[in-house]
Amino acid sequence: MKLGRGSAVSRVDDTGAGPALEVTDLQAGYGALRVLHGITLSVAPNEVVGVLGANGAGKTTLLRAISGAVRPQGGSVVLHGRTVTGMPDYELTRAGVGHVPSGRELFADLSVDDNLMMGAHSVPAARAGELRDRVLELFPALGSMLDRRAGALSGGEQQMLAFGRALMTDPSLLLLDEPSTGLAPAIVASLFDALRQLIAEGGMSVVLVEQNAGLALEVVERAFVLRQGRIVLAGTAADLGNDTQLVDAYLGA
Repeated sequence: MKLGRGSAVSRVDDTGAGPALEVTDLQAGYGALRVLHGITLSVAPNEVVGVLGANGAGKTTLLRAISGAVRPQGGSVVLHGRTVTGMPDYELTRAGVGHVPSGRELFADLSVDDNLMMGAHSVPAARAGELRDRVLELFPALGSMLDRRAGALSGGEQQMLAFGRALMTDPSLLLLDEPSTGLAPAIVASLFDALRQLIAEGGMSVVLVEQNAGLALEVVERAFVLRQGRIVLAGTAADLGNDTQLVDAYLGA
């Protein structure tokens, strides 16, 4: 069962549908603090794009501005041809944006199953059942702990649950924020195996934010490197993997 509903360097979209996501001159921050300074990028349908950079580069703010958790201070966000700039996060979730935040933001006192179903609150019941089955196929460890409190899970288990909850929204665009941070290698491998399965199935576009550039470049098609809220490098994963400038841009302040 397949999940998903259907400037700088960009991949040619041969479907005739136009970009899944188009961000133009995006500016965002927190109060008087400006974090993003004119980000422009696009993501084609079913494309997997990486956003790389050091801590403080603006990666998380970019995803939060796209998902509606942070209101942009300028520029535009267009989802499948529809301008969604400034829409609140719950409306963007209904519009097809699934977000796995860096802090996971689970409902700690609710069960694993309740957390999953909270993700599907605006999805028809029959489709929610299909999505739940697929999530448990991708993350079988969750199946044995459906009645456990989310707050009692390990960090890796919580990350699987946060990933699964985002998939329960039935996204056409999935935003993943630092899924490998602080996790054991075996858990990271499990998460990225699930991501590779989703990519192989198609049906959704993915924006992956990762501090581990090598890991990200193994799964994305193109990537953008951020430094101090600006794109400093962009290209295919193969090109960036062989670009000595990447190290400086990725590790720079």
